Amino acid sequence: MTSSKISASQDSANKLANEPSGEVPSKPTARRPARAELVWEGKYDANGRRVAPLRVALPFQTVETVNESAQDRQRALSFGPGFREEEWRNRLIWGDKKYVLPSLLAEFAGKVNLIYIDPPFDTGQDFSFTAMVPENPETEEEPFTFTKEPSIIEHKAYRDTWGRGMDSYMQWMYETLLVLHELLAENGSIYVHVDVHRGPYVKLLLDEIFGIENFQNEIAWYYYNKLHDSRKKLLPKAFDQILYYVRSKSSDYSYHALKEERDKPVKKLKYKKVGGKIQNVIGPDGKAVTYISEDRTVDNVWRIRCLQPANKQEWVNYDTQKPVDLIERILEISSDEGDLVLDCFCGSGTTAVAAEKLKRRWIACDLSRFAIHTTRKRLLSVPSVQPFVVQNLGKYERQLWAGAQFGENNGGRAAAQQRAYIEFIVRLANATPLNGYSWLHGVRGGRLIHVGAVDAPVSVGDVTQIAAEFKRAIGTGKDAPKSNGVDVLGWDFAFELNEVAKQQAAAANIQMRFLRIPRDVMDKRAVEQGDIRFFELAALSVDLKVHKRNVALKLKDFVIPPDDVPDDVRRAVKHWSQWIDYWAVDWDNKSDTFHNEWQTYRTRQDNALALETNHTYADPGEYAVVVKVIDILGNDTTKTIKVKVA
Repeated sequence: MTSSKISASQDSANKLANEPSGEVPSKPTARRPARAELVWEGKYDANGRRVAPLRVALPFQTVETVNESAQDRQRALSFGPGFREEEWRNRLIWGDKKYVLPSLLAEFAGKVNLIYIDPPFDTGQDFSFTAMVPENPETEEEPFTFTKEPSIIEHKAYRDTWGRGMDSYMQWMYETLLVLHELLAENGSIYVHVDVHRGPYVKLLLDEIFGIENFQNEIAWYYYNKLHDSRKKLLPKAFDQILYYVRSKSSDYSYHALKEERDKPVKKLKYKKVGGKIQNVIGPDGKAVTYISEDRTVDNVWRIRCLQPANKQEWVNYDTQKPVDLIERILEISSDEGDLVLDCFCGSGTTAVAAEKLKRRWIACDLSRFAIHTTRKRLLSVPSVQPFVVQNLGKYERQLWAGAQFGENNGGRAAAQQRAYIEFIVRLANATPLNGYSWLHGVRGGRLIHVGAVDAPVSVGDVTQIAAEFKRAIGTGKDAPKSNGVDVLGWDFAFELNEVAKQQAAAANIQMRFLRIPRDVMDKRAVEQGDIRFFELAALSVDLKVHKRNVALKLKDFVIPPDDVPDDVRRAVKHWSQWIDYWAVDWDNKSDTFHNEWQTYRTRQDNALALETNHTYADPGEYAVVVKVIDILGNDTTKTIKVKVA
């Protein structure tokens, strides 16, 4: 990485912050004085133009609604979106910030009051997490933990961030901060959490994007209780940096001075201003007047303990977890009740928890599915948590990828694009493409392959068509099925699919498996390196009993595919319930989003998990009950059961 000569005036150094959104200034030339800036490989393209962040806005899909009242749900179903201004719902978003942040701009540009981010530090553990296997309920064997290595999509994010060392990190961070600058309200504030290795570089980026004049302070978070390894030939590190900027110092930005209790009261002299000069206050006996100071104004050195595994009340086995009181202090200084807070690297969910406790609205995002699950559990532990939704970019992100990947070479012809997409997935599955069929797309090891659509879940109706075509194809040519096995590859699957469709396939004498197409297929490097793996869906068995209007549910079995779990962990699990970390029920699903109306989950304080629950319906009728299970790795499995009550 190289830096340009520092020869510009302060005005030109800050010019970027005032340039219109979307305009990217040219690279400095010899004919124009260079503004003071940091330059790295990738900041400018071959034509000397700055490389701008992705600007595609994609719609969000709500996949779960948590803690919403039955009345609000019914209003939404009756009138639909747009009938009236909908009530605010806090938002927990699973997705890559590269797509999520631009997609927030249409609704939230200039509307976010406070941004806090804690981006990756290149620790080597940025995308790994510690999973816990609970105790065996039959033998009461002790629970144990293991480190889950990053998924391929998280490996991709790591490569994007650190693949070219500091150069790629700078471009990644630069693009992030540019979009955050657009999201921040004119009177808003941003806090960027860094460490001593990355802090100086990120400070220069913030100066360039937000303006040197809008720098407020550098906060040193001093974690006084951290244990250090004295064997290392290294001066131990005991603080992180938090860089604090406002969008515009000329605005009426939020700032609340805080007081904190001193460790020991301090005796101080009392002063007054006399004739424009500061003088001691002289008492009747000629001695200076003193007073005792028992509190102090919070400054830029914050003495807040770091979290340790021994802290059972707050620690959730998340390596980068920050204490809630650290984030609460940021919120108290730079926001008010009702303000909107954004964290696009939410990790264990501390920002969302702090915002919830302090009655701020919030948007929390993360690339890790496990981070989203951890955050959801922590929020459910907050008393009187406000309703929130879990969202992703789902099919819209895939449509964008498919259009770019297969559309250009096919002149925009939908049929040719669809065929190119299917052959791409078939070959990734190490299968041979088939021709002449509508629902059977390939063959591998004697088993036929069906590839699900980019923009729709695999449904029971799809399975009906697959089974019908399979029966017609038997014995009708060289590509005819040689066995009764069919693998159905899909991005998403209908709630009821795994159980109902397997029964339907079995009735047609077909051995059908359902495998998920991973998001990794959208990463060119993962494809080129042969990193793509298709995972079979987990299987959930539920027992249901009805007595008048009361319904009792009991989990009977849960089987997860072996591919994603280390062998030693799989051997250690003796009871199927040890795979389950959380499960929830939607008692009256209307073919809309999953509404979390009841849930149980494991915590460090209480590792037990209820395996049954019941519900009493107010009215007779037929209801669709949806059960969602999340395993210890953060993967979810759903099952739909029809129930009729008198």
